[in-house]
Amino acid sequence: MSDWNPALYRQFEDERTRPAHDLLARVPLSGARRVVDLGCGPGNSTELLARRFGDAQVLGVDNSPAMLDEARQRLPGAQFELADIATWAPAGDRPDLLYANASLQWLSDHQGLLPRLWRSLAPGGVLAIQMPDNLDEPSHRLMRELAARPPYAEQIGDAGAVRSRLLAASHYYDLLAADAAQVDVWHTIYRHPMSTPAAIVQWLRSTGLRPFVDALDAARQAAFLADYEQLLNDAYPVRCDGRRLLDFPRLFIVAQRKS
Repeated sequence: MSDWNPALYRQFEDERTRPAHDLLARVPLSGARRVVDLGCGPGNSTELLARRFGDAQVLGVDNSPAMLDEARQRLPGAQFELADIATWAPAGDRPDLLYANASLQWLSDHQGLLPRLWRSLAPGGVLAIQMPDNLDEPSHRLMRELAARPPYAEQIGDAGAVRSRLLAASHYYDLLAADAAQVDVWHTIYRHPMSTPAAIVQWLRSTGLRPFVDALDAARQAAFLADYEQLLNDAYPVRCDGRRLLDFPRLFIVAQRKS
């Protein structure tokens, strides 16, 4: 799969950063010495952490060189590391905050991943996670259905395997609560007014659509995106102001270790 496209990702930066704000607002820390942004992308969420914890050592971790280049330009005072979250572990002192905004949904084996991250925290430290929980929304259901049709299926393969389903909210609670001072788990559905179906396609080109589109040759990419836009036109009707309303459910987890 090709590297992430920071410019495309940032077209909807305000909408993408809103859940990051909401996640950080629920982090029960008055201060921190070491903060890690897991899946930092172009640094929009890292910037929030640097503002909130001005005296902390802030580290952004991502597996995309392009995203890290963008993040370094944005926050020259922060540290950034090219690494895979699936195998990453802190070097040196354990962090007070592990913050993962819209990144862990790309990884499988949450049953093993979350406890491993949890154990790497300092006493009293916080694990804060936000993940899109939208696989059953029309936007994502339709992209899988389209990817399973000819002529796209022969290049894309198993469309259902592109992204693993999240665990139940209660399962995440049980993974962390036995060893926690507190665990907060909740869902929020954001409803984003979008100007056109083409705008919804642009939103998803840099995230959910990437695995499907990147698997196709240039000619089929164009056809796939055109077909997908038509499906979205039917699935998201015009509202009274001429725009379309994109529902976007997200799962939040904030857990604090015992001191």
